[in-house]
Amino acid sequence: MKGQILPLTMVPLYREATLVAITGGRGLRMRLTEMGLNEGTKLRIIHSSFPGPCVIAVGNGRLVLGYGMAQKILVRI
Repeated sequence: MKGQILPLTMVPLYREATLVAITGGRGLRMRLTEMGLNEGTKLRIIHSSFPGPCVIAVGNGRLVLGYGMAQKILVRI
């Protein structure tokens, strides 16, 4: 696989990315998995600004994540 791996908060707006890892603890990983965010999930950044929320599109839905939570999600662009 080629591409750069970055925290979700560093991905340019409207860019598609693939989730590769969640660096947080077990609780965070479980919570994000329940939201449908797993390794290999394709997503697109809709809005991201420090220190505000990060809005992502996943499939036909949208999720709003706190900035700190979004920083712990690593994606490949």
